[in-house]
Amino acid sequence: MPNILILGAGRVGTSVAEQLVRENYNVTIVDENASNLQPLADKLDLKTLVGHAANPVTLANAGAADADLLLAVTPSDELNMVACKMAHRLFNIPTRLGRIRDQDILSHAELFNTDGFAIDHIITPAQIVTDLLARLVATPEALQVLDFGKARAKMVAVRVEAGSRMDGKDLATMAQYLDEVDCRVVSIYRKNKRINPDGATTLSVGDEVFFLAARKDIRTVLSLLRATEQAIKRITICGGGNVGYRLAQVLADDYQVKIIEINRERAQWLAEHLPKCLILRGEATDENLLDNEQVDRCDLFLALTSDDEDNIMSSLLAKQMGARKVVAIINRSRYVDLLQGGKIDVAISPAQATIGALLTHVRQGDIVAVHSLRRGEAEAIELIAHGDRSNSRVVGRRVEEIKLPQGANLAAVIRGEQVIMAHHDTVIENEDHVVVFIDNKNHIRAIEQLFAVKIGFF
Repeated sequence: MPNILILGAGRVGTSVAEQLVRENYNVTIVDENASNLQPLADKLDLKTLVGHAANPVTLANAGAADADLLLAVTPSDELNMVACKMAHRLFNIPTRLGRIRDQDILSHAELFNTDGFAIDHIITPAQIVTDLLARLVATPEALQVLDFGKARAKMVAVRVEAGSRMDGKDLATMAQYLDEVDCRVVSIYRKNKRINPDGATTLSVGDEVFFLAARKDIRTVLSLLRATEQAIKRITICGGGNVGYRLAQVLADDYQVKIIEINRERAQWLAEHLPKCLILRGEATDENLLDNEQVDRCDLFLALTSDDEDNIMSSLLAKQMGARKVVAIINRSRYVDLLQGGKIDVAISPAQATIGALLTHVRQGDIVAVHSLRRGEAEAIELIAHGDRSNSRVVGRRVEEIKLPQGANLAAVIRGEQVIMAHHDTVIENEDHVVVFIDNKNHIRAIEQLFAVKIGFF
């Protein structure tokens, strides 16, 4: 079983540690603050160590010599960089991931190669969350949008709306409506309980449907599950920090973007760097400010500050005042479950959003992407199938021959430019990118083993 060494017991480090322990990895986590480690030691089967992440003695005591992967996610970019260098030079840890947030550092790729700080994979949570939000803006009906096969295929989570064509209809009817368009419903959640879909499954208002389709077909499928479709034009962003600024950069050319920022100096900086956006200095919980800025005409309100309470309150206020859709970043993962689907349309946990990028490098096998779904309850994985029928359990076999664990769904195959929805007679070929939905994390290892080729293939 791989040994994982995590440096930093903040939100990301803690979330990843919890996830990996549930999957039976050997995890050691290091932090300078004992109070950050004690809750983990009390509830999880892992090792904890109080110490400095870039101290050679600390790393040695944490088992760096036997570690297979280092994850440096302390609050300091510089500390993460030095720790990765030590992990490489002193302990020869094979894979090193570092969280880097400073854009000025990120702009110098030469810093991260083996001659530099020896970081194999850079994790930038702000960019991960920005990309997630940009996909939601492009698909405003969705709760979540995931890319596979370099965005050739997408998995979308959407709630069935009253009055939609699929309200009260079974999935067999959906196939009739779609005609030439092929899609795959991989899971349905009704009142937070999973339903394994088949042709006889009837959809009801409020059902959370996860479907996968080629990028060009997403809008067609959504039109069956939603009764109304209104384009996004006016966007208000609460918070001009790293995520708010990055997102505004992406959106400024195509949307009317306003940013509400409480800090005077930051607001001035935003005005200088985002000439196409309207920058307002003030509090997003100020009812008069929202009223004056006609929040009732806002198509999408995004609460993206670092303060959960401000994000929650500003979102609730904006929704009450008439904003069409509200999205909030919520750092405390438990709050996400409480809030999403009520007055707040979409609640996002940055730590959960980041986990997928980390797990892509932790998982065994040739894995392209890992996406955490349903606040970590489920997962969607893109794997590359290798080999032939003699040395692989999947290549050269029809889907109906592949023994998937219960709750796993082989959803699609991406073969070059072609997106193929997986049916019972679909045959997996060498080098196919295969998208698998898994509703139970306990089955992850079984999927990894299923796609592993026999010794000697490489």
